[in-house]
Amino acid sequence: MNSETTANSLKESYLRALREDPSAGVIQGIRPEPSLDEARNELAGAISRIANNLLKDRYGPLVGVISEPAITEVLKGFEANLDRAKGDLTLVVEELVDRVLPGSRMKNKER
Repeated sequence: MNSETTANSLKESYLRALREDPSAGVIQGIRPEPSLDEARNELAGAISRIANNLLKDRYGPLVGVISEPAITEVLKGFEANLDRAKGDLTLVVEELVDRVLPGSRMKNKER
């Protein structure tokens, strides 16, 4: 099992290096940014490995494997809720500014 894990880790590292193309970034002085899906999946994988290491003795070795898709869905839901909260917060701030400074009328200026 350890050799399989090492082989998977090496394969992931190799594929990530190909995807990021570090030589182009060094020559041009820029760093390639991962997409949101790649970053979310990488974060879910890291959290899954941590959960596996902490909980495998108590709940079995499949905790990390099972939890990775669940963590990905939780992160997607968190992003959606954060986007909605941003819109709600914008409305609240606009309303407060309109009530505190009645002459400004932020809503009327934007429309």
